[in-house]
Amino acid sequence: MYWKAVIRYGHVGKKNEVSVARHLEFPIGTQIYEVIKVIYSMPGTKNNCIQSVCEITENEFLQGIELEKNNFYLQNLFQEGA
Repeated sequence: MYWKAVIRYGHVGKKNEVSVARHLEFPIGTQIYEVIKVIYSMPGTKNNCIQSVCEITENEFLQGIELEKNNFYLQNLFQEGA
């Protein structure tokens, strides 16, 4: 199953945030509450970080992953976590 979540991230200056669309893959049968639980455990997310979550197609997922690779904020977040 593929999910698109728009998530608010912090650590971009005093009381600032950035919203980023994340594209997530889960096993078939995953419920939305399980997706939400994983999102809240992601590094860099703010409290009440979820703006939206919806199920998407595999094609939308693959396109979204490509967009994430070019997202400057995510590049920096992953670099700091490495």
